[in-house]
Amino acid sequence: MAVHKLVLDDAFDDAVFTLMAIHCRLEDYRLAYLLNKHLGTKLARRKSDIDVNSGKTAYSIFEWEDEKQMIIWSLVSNICRTEELQKSNYGLLFNNQEKITKIYYLLPEYKTVNYFLKIDSEFSFTKEKYILDSILSIPQIATTYSIDSNQLKSKDNLIFN
Repeated sequence: MAVHKLVLDDAFDDAVFTLMAIHCRLEDYRLAYLLNKHLGTKLARRKSDIDVNSGKTAYSIFEWEDEKQMIIWSLVSNICRTEELQKSNYGLLFNNQEKITKIYYLLPEYKTVNYFLKIDSEFSFTKEKYILDSILSIPQIATTYSIDSNQLKSKDNLIFN
């Protein structure tokens, strides 16, 4: 009896997407509005946020599915701030609880980035440069640049579906 062995390439494991880092001080809804205005997208807030640490953190996400070109655009926050209570024992007279703000990052290797724009498609260099230039034309944005997705350590955090 013959043995049939099927070998699948690693191509199925690697999702093809373009990732751009955005540095700005804008609120997420304001940035989504400005990107819609300058890029011609229709980013809208998703009903549920992204949860990476099983209920500990929530990252806001705005998505748009371009049905003509079959591309999904996602604008996601990199920073999540949570308040936790911590007991402080300075003396026996009072048991005070202090609120401590903890900061979590979607991609910890990019702690200075405020938002990521993930486009589920690989663009040519000229199209990617056009998108970057359009984003940089927004006065409230400090800088933006492309990120090589193959160099990411926490690439699994970018799986939104």
